[in-house]
Amino acid sequence: MAGDAFYMLLQKKYTESELTTLLKQRDETAFAYLYDNYGGALNAVIMPIVKEEASACDILQEVFVRIWKQIDNYDESKGRLFTWMLNIARNASIDLLRSKNFRNSQQNLPLNETVYENAGSSNTDTNRIGLRKLVQELKSEYRSLVDLHYFQGFTQEEISKIMDIPLGTVKTRLRSSLQQLRKIVNI
Repeated sequence: MAGDAFYMLLQKKYTESELTTLLKQRDETAFAYLYDNYGGALNAVIMPIVKEEASACDILQEVFVRIWKQIDNYDESKGRLFTWMLNIARNASIDLLRSKNFRNSQQNLPLNETVYENAGSSNTDTNRIGLRKLVQELKSEYRSLVDLHYFQGFTQEEISKIMDIPLGTVKTRLRSSLQQLRKIVNI
């Protein structure tokens, strides 16, 4: 009977409001539920940014620690719980990429086996190469914005600060660059 009760607890589904309330009460069962049901989705946000499984696992763990510690800062009236957690995961991933230690560690990585396997092969990621080639056809002020935003993951606000131009100008130029790219590829 005790095993059945435990199994029922594991199968429990929470509404977002119930989950938030339990997390704010520091309910460990609700936190385990959160990890089991949202860990994969958050990892799917982290991996494309970090591109390294070990670092992604570390960030995922850090994200859940932050969620546990900062759950009282979550305000349901400002958005969904998943969106709030997604922003924590995205920001933690970008913070890692920008950290000096991470950049230094990436400079000294050994070559992996695929480098040797693909040596002399013409089988390359043509989509990525093609996209970068298309971006090179844009005006120079558009190229740098597209690179920062789409290839390096900076937000429009961050680009505004980096390039010291108004946020509205960043938005307009990014929109114009997308229109130019559509014309280039005839979409």
